[in-house]
Amino acid sequence: MSKLRIKQEEELSIKFSHLLARGEQRKLDLYFSLPKEMGIGPNSLNEEEYYFSGVQGRRAYYSEGLHLPLVQSRFVSQKKRTLEEFRLYMNLFAYQYAVAMENDARELARLEDNDAFFEGLNEFTVHASTLLRRFRRGAPADEKWRHYFENADNYLSWFTEQQLLKLLSKRDMQHKVAERVLELCRTEREYRTAHKYNSARTRDDANRIANKMLLLRRLIQQGVVLKEELKTLGIGLKKLTTGFATAIVMLVVSTLIIKAQGAFNGLTLALVLVLALIYGAREIFKDDVRNALWRIVQKGRPRWSRILRDTTTQNIIARQLVWLEFVKSHDIPTTVNEILKRRHSQNKVDAEILHYGISTRVEDTDFLTGYNSIQEQVVFSLVPFVDFLEQGKDELYREQDGEIIAEQVERRYQINLVVVCQRLKQPPQYARYKITVNRRQIVEITMSDLPENVPLIDDLVTDSTSATARLDKQSEPLIES
Repeated sequence: MSKLRIKQEEELSIKFSHLLARGEQRKLDLYFSLPKEMGIGPNSLNEEEYYFSGVQGRRAYYSEGLHLPLVQSRFVSQKKRTLEEFRLYMNLFAYQYAVAMENDARELARLEDNDAFFEGLNEFTVHASTLLRRFRRGAPADEKWRHYFENADNYLSWFTEQQLLKLLSKRDMQHKVAERVLELCRTEREYRTAHKYNSARTRDDANRIANKMLLLRRLIQQGVVLKEELKTLGIGLKKLTTGFATAIVMLVVSTLIIKAQGAFNGLTLALVLVLALIYGAREIFKDDVRNALWRIVQKGRPRWSRILRDTTTQNIIARQLVWLEFVKSHDIPTTVNEILKRRHSQNKVDAEILHYGISTRVEDTDFLTGYNSIQEQVVFSLVPFVDFLEQGKDELYREQDGEIIAEQVERRYQINLVVVCQRLKQPPQYARYKITVNRRQIVEITMSDLPENVPLIDDLVTDSTSATARLDKQSEPLIES
């Protein structure tokens, strides 16, 4: 039940997501093969800095089978002891409602039969309007509590309207059910206006209203998104390594000082100069020795550990170990090397390999009611990867009707990504992607074939994304790792 997916998130970021069941153990490794022409390597990109600035993750409860009828009996009540409890249970209901709507809408959209679609849409609309009415009957009178309620109510009203309009956008608008659905959409729009949830400027600007609703969605995720406790590993080992490196440097320095004193009689100017050179060399090389030794000690070790807790019960839901490091090609698994070598001969250039690994062990404990798995989403920013790319554009010439025409083409680079998934006591499975980028954006993400003897990851969700404007692939300059 991996449901593993890799897709473009923003112009220069990709999102990796997968599902984890209760009691499951899984190790995932992502190997980014970066062409050396991109200028990315251990000398230009600090792994720890990149992890905290360019890798953003979120882990939350997830249920694919959460539907509106299941949510009907779960509405928020004011009879909670504290404001924090009220907010938590309200967020839980709102989040379940939104996920249930998405799941039911997705199933409805798959129906090809028109009568079956509108029959399901009618039931879908009834469930939604009933849930909204029950939710609003529990509106708190206390002003401190009402602020949180209004945020959730605003989002659910808008989200319901958007889901219904999206379902109708490609269907017969003359159907009798369509008019009832549109009437509910108009009612919700008037409801938000009457309660002054959004200003006129926000309502009239699609970008403003969409971004505001995105913020409200994040607010109602509190309580469902798991609490994370991140710990950096190897702090004591790093101190020990630093001390050992300092001891080595001082041993060499002390040896040189003793030899220098034996070579000169008394305190002379020559001795002073030699000692100065020795101490200067120590300052130059001590950091290099320490860093080199630390890389040797740290090689292959996890960098961080993470504990995921339920925000309500504070129970531990899962434990994770995280790796992020540059590795040599001879240090990566043989199968991964075989996959990366499966390229066109003109594209085989030197590359740096950035390895991101995450090992997860989900506790065999009860999840929140209505959820049967947790979903992990990790967004990798490619901004640091493109900082050193060439800004200029090349020109491609062609003749047309006796005239020479020059067309500008961007320089593009191709990042190979190999994903390795290994479940407990099972052989590893693989997937390979090609990520084409220029300095401004991700141009395309495509899935590539694997060698015949390499197993593909089960339950892999494939997405192919591309930029709106694309040059002919035969004419574009491309550097692939």
